[in-house]
Amino acid sequence: MCPRRRRRSTRETSRSARLYISGQTAMSAEGKPEHDGDMAAQLALSVDNVKAVLAEAGMPLADLVRLNVYTTDVDLLFRHYGVLAGQLAAAEVAPTTTMLGVTRLAIPGQMVELEGTAVA
Repeated sequence: MCPRRRRRSTRETSRSARLYISGQTAMSAEGKPEHDGDMAAQLALSVDNVKAVLAEAGMPLADLVRLNVYTTDVDLLFRHYGVLAGQLAAAEVAPTTTMLGVTRLAIPGQMVELEGTAVA
């Protein structure tokens, strides 16, 4: 990829602000795991938690430029991927995305974890 295109796709400038979002899962505001065994509900809450972190930093979902998706069940995630894709489409954003299958996540019962980078 040429350097000019890379800068444009990540929207970075010398004055840009970056936010690194670590492991957002299906956790309640009180820090309790939610939706054990329900991939669609876990994915929806994980996306909501990413949006909440962005909002605290004064950034919309549209500022997301990179998204890593970790899942314990890739096939099941694909069946419910529209939950995430719909949120990204509504925000008119298409971050560079990597999906990785993992043996397990840190919290038992969690099936999906989102990690990203936002640039404003």
